[in-house]
Amino acid sequence: MAMGRIVIGVGGWTFAPWRGPYYPDTLPQRRELEHMGATMTGVEVNGTFYGSQKPESFRKWHDSVPDDFVFALKGTRYATNRRVLAEAGDSVERFVSSGIVELKDKLGPINWQLAATKQFDPEDFATFLRLLPSSEGSHPLRHAVEARHASFANAEAVALAREHGVALVAGCDAGYAEIADPTADFIYLRLQGTSEAHEKGYSDADLDAWAERIAMFARGEVPSDLPTFGPKAQSTPRDVYAFVISGDKVKNPAAAMALIERVAKMTG
Repeated sequence: MAMGRIVIGVGGWTFAPWRGPYYPDTLPQRRELEHMGATMTGVEVNGTFYGSQKPESFRKWHDSVPDDFVFALKGTRYATNRRVLAEAGDSVERFVSSGIVELKDKLGPINWQLAATKQFDPEDFATFLRLLPSSEGSHPLRHAVEARHASFANAEAVALAREHGVALVAGCDAGYAEIADPTADFIYLRLQGTSEAHEKGYSDADLDAWAERIAMFARGEVPSDLPTFGPKAQSTPRDVYAFVISGDKVKNPAAAMALIERVAKMTG
């Protein structure tokens, strides 16, 4: 059965409490990204949300990981933390032209995370989606919007995202709006429910369930136990990007690696 590509990882690679539980104590800090590249298939970079990076940084990241590793980038907060998203054009342009394409084929989707208080305004949202460029130079770009306010959980928001080929991030296990409708040729999941109570962040049953959902999305299906709000999407294989974020952050690498192992057994 045809399937899209599956990328699974965590948020960032610099986190001191991961030394011991995830990074070997003897590993030089400069090699932490290299270690992540050997144990996961992707990472969501949060630092790009807070400040710009130099092109040479993107080149260095590119060279530190295997060919099949993917960097999903958080879009700049200067584009999304504003009352009127339609006014974000300059900030969007500065971000996409800042050197992110130095990641080459390892550049994954850009996650434009909206403020949790940002409510759905159809005209403003549609204008923002039109601001997201399909390419930077000759490099195609993929965009996702993380709309966390419950007002986005409706058919109109789904239709607008689908019209523009922009994914709606499914922020799961976090108390935010959870929207599982496929609206692009890829799925973007942020799993935020890890707990100290479980050795691998999630229970074995929850890890099994998320692995199955990830595989279903990759096959072009939509898990029936996740909420959708628009018309049924076309059943076609889709790439899936799944990142274990927040929750009990110390456990996130263990959860991500457990998901990688489970998905490999299901799809291998």
